[in-house]
Amino acid sequence: MNYTQNQKIQQITPSTLIIGIDIAKDKHVARAQDDRGIDFGKRLIFENRIHGLEQLIEWAERHAKENGKDTIIFGAEPTGHYWKNLAYYLSAKGFQIVVVNPMHVKKSKELDDNSPTKNDTKDAKVIAQLMKDGRYSVPNLLEGVYAELREGVKIRDQLVEQRMITEGRIQNLIQRYFPEFFDVFGDWEGKAALCTLKLFPFPHRLSRCDRKKCCRNGSLMSSEG
Repeated sequence: MNYTQNQKIQQITPSTLIIGIDIAKDKHVARAQDDRGIDFGKRLIFENRIHGLEQLIEWAERHAKENGKDTIIFGAEPTGHYWKNLAYYLSAKGFQIVVVNPMHVKKSKELDDNSPTKNDTKDAKVIAQLMKDGRYSVPNLLEGVYAELREGVKIRDQLVEQRMITEGRIQNLIQRYFPEFFDVFGDWEGKAALCTLKLFPFPHRLSRCDRKKCCRNGSLMSSEG
């Protein structure tokens, strides 16, 4: 869903508990604050596992109850794929999850202590502050066949890229060690070209081979293939 800057700010009210989460591979760090930026309690370090996610919700609901908040909004950086388990879990539990731009987090680190150094606790607080100012977006968490289609397209793109890389490496090796090969074959992927490369991957293999024996073996392999 697309919101304007004003609409995003209006969603953060005095009754909203803001939870900023710094995402990592195995363990995440969460900080809680209100709409004015006042921190509530200490940070929470929780694992990227089901029991860790349950711990996060219990921790957030306790802060909401203690501080008179009736709405909880969670926010995180979309770091790789590590944030998706958290996002889908919170969404399934009925909580709102938003994401902040990693570049905004990086540029905002110096506001509190004039230091751009990375720190999990610091990053979680910066994320919460950006949420307070309405500098976030709502992710489109696809489900069912739409999620499968997105994943399928992603995997296909990766396979196509890997194939292009492999083809480039093969052509590189042929041009380095057997440049005469392309004087005979225009395309190394042809059936005869692949058969020749299998028998004679290097020029010296061809020059040392008995011509009649090689032709006989080549014909035999061609017929068997």
